[in-house]
Amino acid sequence: MSSSATSATSSAVAAAPSLRDPIRLELLKNAFAAISDEMAATVVRTARSYVIKEAMDFSTGLIDARGNLISQGLCLPMHMGSFPPTIETVLARFEGDMHEGDVYITNDPYTGGGTHLPDIYVFKPIFHEGVLLGFSAAIGHQTDIGGRVAGGNACDNTEIFQEGLRLPPVRLFDKGQLDVDLMAILQLNVRLPDKVHGDVMATVSACTRGERAMQALARRYGVAVLQAEMDHLLDYTERMTRAELATLADGEWAFEDFLDDDGFTEDAIRIRCKVVKKGGGLTVDFSGSSAQVRGSINLPISMTQSCTYACVRCIMDAGLPTNSGFMRAIKVIAEPGTIVYPTTPAPVAARGLTAMRATEAIWGALARMLPAKVFACGAQGDFGVTIAGYDREQQPFVLLEFLFGTWGGRPNKDTNDGLSSLAVNYSNSPVEVVETEQPLRIEAYGFRMDSGGPGKHRGGVGMMRSYRLTGVPEAVLQVRSDRQKFQPYGLHGGHDGAFAANFLTGAAVGSTGRTQLPGKFMRTLLKGELYEAVLAGGGGWGDPLERDPAAVLDDVIDGKVSADAAWRDYGVVIEPGQAAGRAGRLDDAATAARRQDLRAARAMRGEG
Repeated sequence: MSSSATSATSSAVAAAPSLRDPIRLELLKNAFAAISDEMAATVVRTARSYVIKEAMDFSTGLIDARGNLISQGLCLPMHMGSFPPTIETVLARFEGDMHEGDVYITNDPYTGGGTHLPDIYVFKPIFHEGVLLGFSAAIGHQTDIGGRVAGGNACDNTEIFQEGLRLPPVRLFDKGQLDVDLMAILQLNVRLPDKVHGDVMATVSACTRGERAMQALARRYGVAVLQAEMDHLLDYTERMTRAELATLADGEWAFEDFLDDDGFTEDAIRIRCKVVKKGGGLTVDFSGSSAQVRGSINLPISMTQSCTYACVRCIMDAGLPTNSGFMRAIKVIAEPGTIVYPTTPAPVAARGLTAMRATEAIWGALARMLPAKVFACGAQGDFGVTIAGYDREQQPFVLLEFLFGTWGGRPNKDTNDGLSSLAVNYSNSPVEVVETEQPLRIEAYGFRMDSGGPGKHRGGVGMMRSYRLTGVPEAVLQVRSDRQKFQPYGLHGGHDGAFAANFLTGAAVGSTGRTQLPGKFMRTLLKGELYEAVLAGGGGWGDPLERDPAAVLDDVIDGKVSADAAWRDYGVVIEPGQAAGRAGRLDDAATAARRQDLRAARAMRGEG
């Protein structure tokens, strides 16, 4: 910011009222949250790609003049912790040279604090009467960012230079004027320049909406009051966070989960998490995790921190504000050069896969800390599917989808089937939209019977989605997926969820050649070929033999559990229905006998 703006900021803070008004703080807390949500609505209304406007792979927020997150919109919780370290690099680059009407962007995880190259961060400074109030901020996942593979999400890059256009903190707008040269460079380096341009401008529009709303608050309350209350909100959130943590037992709890591989070797990749709770603070330590890998699934430290905040936020009171005050009570430890803290030039394009596994390791540790509160492992966004090529007019097309599946069983109730995780809040891409915009046909999209881990509270059933190439002779199919070797874990006697899989069926008429593919691959997809993404199921929570037999019958009727699995896993005997293929009634006596036999067999095996 300019020297005059710095002076004005200092004067305003000095003039801030000493008396705190809790009612005003509550009103402004809700106002900040509402502004962030209005910014999110602006993105949805104006974005071009369905990755952003339909799947909602973006986030919005407000940041104070020192780089603290004040509020975040109802978008992706996992983005929460990545705004502060990213704005820190912008402040380092432009502090002393900020003006009203400026807009700064960056996407590079090594020079700009970002998470991977498709995520372009946008920051707009908010001035009122020459004083820097803070920044409106947005992040949007672009459909393409250039690089060797369309979609910017390939897991077989070996260095970040292959992954696309890198943007250190740069000025996209200078005092309200678009840098047309910078935008031209961006558009020239991506396969879908109109969509990328439109999506970036949608996030800029959202930031402008946030700027105007904050300026309206400054006109109403005054700059000094607004700045003071932002500080008070952060302090209040920290106090509330530490007070709630203080009510929990002190101790240490560790958990580890594994990625199948990085696509280059068969080596499993360990993510180890230890949660240390002491007083009003929490430390989440990833020491002991695997070294960074050759493939591009390494997770930048800013995203590791963000995953941690999102997971811990899930165990806290729902009314707690989401801002940097909350983060002050949480310390994240990771070793440089590891899968959760890679060093340059490690590739990170498909870091979303590792983010999913990191959250599951964190939740696993929290489940040991709070066994009656945390759910079993679900099937998160392990699948990233890209189908790209050129149409008859040699115009590029790119399908980019992240497939989310289901939750794990919960301590006190059944799970949610077909829902993205708490850390991501992602939406699916409607079949009709995909088929309208892409040379593809979605031939199946639904649940997998018997895929949810059995438990007192059943794990969510997995999903499957199949794609047939129809409108072009060939395309590139690139998939990063996981859970073919390590199942989503169950808790407290609940069974693990089903494995994931990839299949390809030939294009020939009547072809029955169905080949299973590895978890991470890139290949040519020919016209008529069918690719099937088969997602894992969620883990169960609690002993399956304690599940209400009526609930098992409902699952059989709904097609989520077969009658054979009901007998095998739950010890529930269901009489055949009158109509073929229909479930009948429960046989209570046979069910009691069957469960007694299963418990006796466990005792014989020493399983308790």
